[in-house]
Amino acid sequence: MPMSKAFEERLFPRLPKIVEYFGTPFHIFDEQGIIDTGENLKQSLKDIKGFQEFFATKALPTSAILQIMKKMGFGLDCASPSELILARKNGFRGEDIMFSSNNTTEDIFELALADGGCILNIDDITMIETVKNFPELICFRYNPGERRTGNALIGIPVEAKYGLRHDQIIPAYRTAIKRGAKRFGLHSMIISNERNYRYMVETVRMLLELIEEVSKELNIKFEFFNISGGIGIPYHPEDAPFDMPAFVKDTKYLLQQFTQKNGYTPRLFMECGRYVTGPHGVLVATVTNRMSKYREYVGVDMATMSANPRPAIYEKAYHHITILDPAGKPRRGGDEIVDVVGPLCENSDKFAIQRVLPKTSVGDIMVQHDTGAHSPAMGGNYNGWLRPQQLLLRSNGTVELIRRAETFDDLFATLNFKPKILKG
Repeated sequence: MPMSKAFEERLFPRLPKIVEYFGTPFHIFDEQGIIDTGENLKQSLKDIKGFQEFFATKALPTSAILQIMKKMGFGLDCASPSELILARKNGFRGEDIMFSSNNTTEDIFELALADGGCILNIDDITMIETVKNFPELICFRYNPGERRTGNALIGIPVEAKYGLRHDQIIPAYRTAIKRGAKRFGLHSMIISNERNYRYMVETVRMLLELIEEVSKELNIKFEFFNISGGIGIPYHPEDAPFDMPAFVKDTKYLLQQFTQKNGYTPRLFMECGRYVTGPHGVLVATVTNRMSKYREYVGVDMATMSANPRPAIYEKAYHHITILDPAGKPRRGGDEIVDVVGPLCENSDKFAIQRVLPKTSVGDIMVQHDTGAHSPAMGGNYNGWLRPQQLLLRSNGTVELIRRAETFDDLFATLNFKPKILKG
């Protein structure tokens, strides 16, 4: 279900006061919900020895959130220089960080391996030589091509820009060994936002088969395999959640089979982002306009694609919406079909299209569910709109500003620079 009942009960009675104090729009995240999900993930996988979660930083790159991950013992999955810098600012070092970049340059590899280093996950065979100070621990990202299919959101692997082909994997590890690698991991991500646990089980099976193949050819053992993220959440009210117990049961069986055959057990790594924080965030905005054109429109204040571009980017991206009156009580009755829109000058700036909602009035509060992952992180500044503030509902009931809203000064900062002209 979108937005847990516990989060709703913690948030809705206080929302009018929060709106009055902070103003809208804002994303607000539920610390207790994030902790509960993270601890449940650890508990579910406790019997898989050596399991480690690396939270996908791109899902919610805010220090207060990363600090929650650190307290739970999670590492971080990083994929850019800024994510590396943010990780280290929050105390993550060395093998706390899984760095999986794409189309990477020499200077970025140097940054990744400096200041305590990381687990380096190389995305292309040509990049082995780009890494100047080659680490002892190395991982390669695998793309199975036509052997496996992804899902609709991520596409089919043969068309993806990520990972090594099957015929490149053994040569890649062989070259890495020549360059000094002594410890090994394997990584793959071929699905995203998938609620069918069998997809993840098949990724486990695929990687264990490949580990067995490489181990026999090169006489090496693998410390870990990383099935990445990809676990989905139920955005629609009728969606079934990911069946974690079934995934764990089948994964344990596959690992037991591997151990019996090969005499050792590689650790299981995951990089869940959406699964950990997605349901524990909402976008809150104030209804500012009711407009009647060829459709009926509900307009909200300054919450645009800058706050949550997912419905505009992904055709089928759905975020459930609850309308509260100014006193914080859910609106009931008088259902109507409306488009919910922001003020950005772009027709795709719609949070909901032809959605059935209760009769909505100016001054009502719109709560858009499941924005705890990717929604704020993917926002941009097209049309000059600013990204909103982020709040955290702490477990003790306090509400804290954890990222301020952007300002016009922020937006125009890159227009202030010393002249630089190449003449002639």
